[in-house]
Amino acid sequence: MSRALNRRTFLASSAAVTGAVVSGTAFAAPAAAQAATAPAAFTGSTGPSGRKPYLPDIDVRDAARRDPTEATLAEAAVLMSRRRLTSVTLVEAYLDRIAAFDSTYQAYAEVTDESALAAARKADRSGGRGGVLSGVPLCIKDNYFTRGVPTRCNSYIFEDFVPDYDATAVARLVSAGGIVLGKGQMGPLATTRATTPNGTVTTVNAWTPENPSTDPGGSSTGPATAVAGRLASSSIGTQTGGSIVQPSNRQNLTGLKPTMGRVSAHGVIPLSYTRDHPGPLARDAMDAALMLAVMAGPDPQDPRTLGLPELPDLVRAATPVVSRGRVKLRRATRIGVPADFLGSATEVRTAFLDKLDSISGVTLVDITYPADWGLLTGTFNDARLSERTEPFRYWLREDPAKFGVSLLSWLQGLMLSGDEWITAQRAKNHLLREVLDGVMDRCDVLLQTGPVPFDILGLPEIAFPVGFTAGIPAGVILGGQPYEEDRLLEVAAAYQAVTDWHTRRPADPASAPAGRTAQRMAVARPRITAEEAAAQSA
Repeated sequence: MSRALNRRTFLASSAAVTGAVVSGTAFAAPAAAQAATAPAAFTGSTGPSGRKPYLPDIDVRDAARRDPTEATLAEAAVLMSRRRLTSVTLVEAYLDRIAAFDSTYQAYAEVTDESALAAARKADRSGGRGGVLSGVPLCIKDNYFTRGVPTRCNSYIFEDFVPDYDATAVARLVSAGGIVLGKGQMGPLATTRATTPNGTVTTVNAWTPENPSTDPGGSSTGPATAVAGRLASSSIGTQTGGSIVQPSNRQNLTGLKPTMGRVSAHGVIPLSYTRDHPGPLARDAMDAALMLAVMAGPDPQDPRTLGLPELPDLVRAATPVVSRGRVKLRRATRIGVPADFLGSATEVRTAFLDKLDSISGVTLVDITYPADWGLLTGTFNDARLSERTEPFRYWLREDPAKFGVSLLSWLQGLMLSGDEWITAQRAKNHLLREVLDGVMDRCDVLLQTGPVPFDILGLPEIAFPVGFTAGIPAGVILGGQPYEEDRLLEVAAAYQAVTDWHTRRPADPASAPAGRTAQRMAVARPRITAEEAAAQSA
C-alpha cells in the first residue's frame, strides 16, 4: 500500500477513534470488565495479511548456548526448534533466577510457576509444533487480562480481580506457543514508575538494583526489568505516555510501540482510548519483530484494529542485509535529526549519529520544528487527563482513597473543561498536519528527544540502546510513518548489526536465600509524593 494511502487510512482511523470518545462509546467501565466479551478463538497460524509468522534463520551466539537465559527470544525459539534446548530447561532456568533475584528486582507482581512448567512440558511434547513461540516464557504487564491469574493493574480498585479470559494480545501469544511466566509489576493504573499504590518504590532498574532511586522507566517497569534482568525471554507492555519506549531506553532494551490499532487493546484495563498501545519490550529488533508479528491483527472486539493496511513482513525487516561484507539498509532511508537532538547525552548521541551515518543507505537530514511545535504538543497532551479519568469516575466519586498517591493526577482530569478538550483535539489535528505534511515529508523516520509527538498521535516508534552514560543505559527513539513499523525495524536492526550495545547485560544483584518463596530483600525504598506522581503520570 502506498504511503499516501496509509496516511489517509490513518487520518480516517484517528478521526473515528476521536469520534468514539466524543459519542461516549469508547469507554467501558472497569467494573464491568468481568462481564466483557472474550476474544474470538485465535489459531495463531496466520497474521492479518495471511502470512504465517516464522522463525528467522540466525546463528545462535555461544553465550546463548551456554546459558539459556542469555538467549534472545529468537535464539531460544530456534534452539528449541532444533531440539538443542527444551522448554522445561528454559522455564526452570528463569524460575531459578526469579527465586534468586526478584526479591531485589521486584519485577513480578505474580509468578505463575506451576502453570508455566505445565505449559513447558506440553510444548516439549509437541516437538516444536506448538507455534512460532513454542515454549518461550514471557512476562505480561499486569493490566492485561490473564485467564485465572490475578490482574490487579497495581491498584486497590482491581485487587481482587481474576479474569476468566485472556486479553486478545495474550491469547495470540499463547496460541503461538508463548508461555505466561508471570505478571509484570507496573505503575498504579499504568501511570508512574512501579510503586505500591501508596507510592513506595517497588521495581528497580536492573542496571542499578541496589539504588532504587535510579529511574527504571514506567509504567511498564516490571516487564522491562524482567527482560533486562534475565527473568523472562521477552515481555509485553502498554504505552499511553512513553511507557514502552522509556523503560526500554533506561534498561537497554528494544521497545516497539506500533501504530494505533495494530494490536488489539481488548482485555487491557484502559487508560486512554485514543492513546493506549500494546507492544513488546524485547532484547533486540528481531525479538520485537517476532512478538509484534504474533500480537498484531484485526480483532472484532476492538474497532480500532479494523480496516487497516496489512502488516508488513516484520521478521524480514529485522533481518540485517549484508552486501560485500558490509551492513546496509534494506531500503534507502532519510533519517530526520532535530536541531535539539544533541542537547543531552551529547557524547553518546554524537557517536550514535556517526555510526548510523556509516551504514549504507542512510541519509541524515536536519529537521527544524515549526515555531508552534511546543505549544501544540503541550496543548494536545493535556487531553489525556480527561480521557483516562472518564472510565474511573465511579471510584473518584465513591472511594477516591483507592487511587492512593496518584489521586491528584486523576483529579486533574476532572478539572479539564469540554472547551479545553475540544481545543486539544484541534491542536491534535493541526499537529498531525505539521508532522505528516511537514516534518515527515522531509524524512522517512525521525529521531526524537522523547516519546512526543508520535506517542500522542498514534504513530509508530521504536526505542533501542546506543550506549551508556555513567553506567546507565542510554537509548534513542525513532518515530515513523503510519503503519511503517517495518521501516523502523530495518533501521534498528542495521544499527544493531554493527554495534553490540543491545547484547550487554547488567551484573546480577546479591542472591536471595534459596527457595522460590524467598521474602523481599530489605532494601530501603523511597516513596514518591503526590506531586511527583502527578508530574510522572502518563
